Amino acid sequence: MTSEFEQGCPCGDGKVPNQEGKCVMPEVTFMALVMSLNSSALFHLGEIANPETGEKLVDFSLARHAIDTLMLLQEKTRGNLDADETEMLKNILYDVKIRFVQVVKDKKMAA
Repeated sequence: MTSEFEQGCPCGDGKVPNQEGKCVMPEVTFMALVMSLNSSALFHLGEIANPETGEKLVDFSLARHAIDTLMLLQEKTRGNLDADETEMLKNILYDVKIRFVQVVKDKKMAA
């Protein structure tokens, strides 16, 4: 009997193949949480297209909410993260804030 992974069936619904090739939910980690919030911010900044429609939409309030959540995580976890987690969170926050400012600037210029 072959596994879903060996048959080439893609894992849907956010699942990933495990070592046995079965589709499972990815491991819950701090870095995965940060990456999820980053993806949400980028999606709402129009940097990532809707996978179903291909459309890119901008929603500043939802993007700002994701950024604020990342900032809250940074504040509340200060001193409790390992070096890799601290650096990743710092870099993601810097990048997404710069992107937010650029998208706001671009929208104002287009108006």
